[in-house]
Amino acid sequence: MTTTHATGTQILTLTGLRFDANLGILSHEKTDPQPIQVDAELSLGVQPLSPRDDDILHVLDYRKVRQIIIDECRAEHVNLLESLIGKLANRLMLLPGVLGVRVKIAKLEIFDDCEVAIRIETGQW
Repeated sequence: MTTTHATGTQILTLTGLRFDANLGILSHEKTDPQPIQVDAELSLGVQPLSPRDDDILHVLDYRKVRQIIIDECRAEHVNLLESLIGKLANRLMLLPGVLGVRVKIAKLEIFDDCEVAIRIETGQW
C-alpha cells in the first residue's frame, strides 16, 4: 500500500492588528503616538496538510509574529510609512520558514474621510 502525504501552500495571516505607533512628519505625529492597523501575510510555502505532530514548536507561532509586528512598529519614531513598512517586511522575512511577506500598514486617523495605507510584497509567492 502506498501512502501519499497531501500538501498545500500555507500562508499565515494576521488581519486588523491595531495599536499606537510613533510615525509621521507632522509636529503632533512626532510627539504623540497614533493608531495604525497592520495586516500581514507570511508565505510558508508547501507544507503538509497536517503538521508532523501537534506541537507548537514545529510551526510558526502566530503569537510571536504578532509581537514582532508590534515591537518593530513601536521600536522608534519613523518619519515615513514607507520606511516603517520596509523595516517590518525585512524583519518578518527573517523568521524561520518564511518565503514571502505581504504587509499593509494603515494610518487610521490622518484624514477624517479616509485611511492612508502602504502595502508591500516581497519574497516568493
